[in-house]
Amino acid sequence: MRKIGIVFIAILLIIVVFLVSTIVSPVLVIAEDTEEAGGVDMAAKFSITGFEWVYPGSSFNAQGQTLHNVHADSPDDPYGAVRDIITYTYHYTPHIIVSVNNVAAAAIFGDDIIDVIRSNDAYNGYAGNQNVPGTMSRGDAMDAAMTKNGMNVFQVPIQILLGNIRFIFV
Repeated sequence: MRKIGIVFIAILLIIVVFLVSTIVSPVLVIAEDTEEAGGVDMAAKFSITGFEWVYPGSSFNAQGQTLHNVHADSPDDPYGAVRDIITYTYHYTPHIIVSVNNVAAAAIFGDDIIDVIRSNDAYNGYAGNQNVPGTMSRGDAMDAAMTKNGMNVFQVPIQILLGNIRFIFV
């Protein structure tokens, strides 16, 4: 029983440190599609106040390279490039990037999560302009899909152990 207590305290400390670190520097969660050219399909800033969607096509650096094409544009240091793009476009610097690939997304939110997001984005009225307040956006399509499908929280630690969710310190 003593070992379980120590493990529980260690996990609790990790969570507290993670949340406290978001006060200083938000965590960036990116959705990477391993079936495509390894592009970033969607991202969200996570801070103590919650999630805020980040749009890869509208996120760019001084050279005009987008977050969506970060692996093609910066194959030697894609996550350093992600940090630079977010800093340039949104004026905050993430030091922790959580990469979730499509395998993890399917395990956590269901096998059809990608199709539900795409159908929300293209056919169900969510294809608005994310830069125009009051219109629906891909973030709304994501929220609706994740709400509809629900979340299997037990898959999160499994996907971390399988390497489908990675923590990158930049």
